[in-house]
Amino acid sequence: MKKVLLGLALSVVVTGSAFAGQAQNNVGCGLGTMLWEGKADNSIVFQVLQATTNGTSANQTFGITSGTSNCQKPSRIAQNEKLINFVQANMDNLAQDIAMGKGESLDTFAEMLGVAPGQNAAFNAKLQSNFGKIFTSENVVLAEVIDNAVTVANN
Repeated sequence: MKKVLLGLALSVVVTGSAFAGQAQNNVGCGLGTMLWEGKADNSIVFQVLQATTNGTSANQTFGITSGTSNCQKPSRIAQNEKLINFVQANMDNLAQDIAMGKGESLDTFAEMLGVAPGQNAAFNAKLQSNFGKIFTSENVVLAEVIDNAVTVANN
């Protein structure tokens, strides 16, 4: 029995050492990552505490969307609720305007995305020439349209 316990303890120590410096990758960002920072790098126990705290405190989602709690905000995320509501209500009009390279819906869309007024023509042309990359199918959903348009505009 002593050999089993010794073997188990040794494997925990070795496993913890193997993950040294990788706590952030193992548990993600959030309050637990911040509270147990530095300690989790060398201990599986502290990594479990980080993950548990991150999971039970329900702060990871907020951290990811706001870029806080050692989280990085994704570059392809539509944060603006007004933008989401606008695209949802005007998806067909927006598709028509992008296909034509001009129109009221496209102008509003550009404004909501923060396109500088002097850059509208270039923005409109870029979206028009990449229409198929934005509206990838007849069943495309609004989040994809926004993400695809942002990706096209930034390339």
